[in-house]
Amino acid sequence: MGKTTFASLLCRAFANDGARVLAVDADPDANFAAALGIPADRAAELQPVARMKELAEERTGASGGYGSFFKLNPKVNDLPEKFCLEHDGVRFLWMGTLEQGGSGCACPESTLVKRLMGHLLLERDEVVVMDMEAGLEHLGRRTAESVDTLVVVVEPGQRSLQTAQQIMRLAADVGIDEVYVVGSKVRDGEDRRLIEQAVPSERLLGAISFCEGVRRADRDNLPPDLLSPEALREVREIKDRLLHLRTK
Repeated sequence: MGKTTFASLLCRAFANDGARVLAVDADPDANFAAALGIPADRAAELQPVARMKELAEERTGASGGYGSFFKLNPKVNDLPEKFCLEHDGVRFLWMGTLEQGGSGCACPESTLVKRLMGHLLLERDEVVVMDMEAGLEHLGRRTAESVDTLVVVVEPGQRSLQTAQQIMRLAADVGIDEVYVVGSKVRDGEDRRLIEQAVPSERLLGAISFCEGVRRADRDNLPPDLLSPEALREVREIKDRLLHLRTK
């Protein structure tokens, strides 16, 4: 189970408990919609906000092309309603990716995406689950500071655990304080112990067992909760622990 599968199950766990959920795909390898069970023909109607050049120029007032002056705080509060797709109780938005990390690309599209991400994370009364590109190099400080919680999905292997440690350090560098880890594809007690030894207990939300149902769901392009109720149960427990830790 990778991060996109986990994100889709987390959306389902929140939605099943009555939360208003917005799922945002900010990964260049965009397959969050499929993991949520959105039919391919409906997903094909969408385009990423990051590629909407005309919209970006309209909202930022850019008229002279790159290098010209434009608004850094464009109106975005109406965009989720215009570009979201709702499926089975979860609203979905294809964000696309930022051009560069840190200060970011000084262009209308990047400015619009950053402003919209900040709006989604700070100004809306709902659970926002964002499937991001692996790593944090693409995430600017202002956007990162809007993130409540970063969840890193790891597999029981040294390379995956080392990558997770690096992401946790990068998260601190850009101002994300709440960083947690979820173990994935755990087959036995030895896998579980490896993760528990590498991750501080206060940062470990739990682990998800290796599941043939999840593998079949990925193969058949189906939402994982349909074929693996056990995985959904484990993710719901992770969700409950996350909420408990955030309210302590």
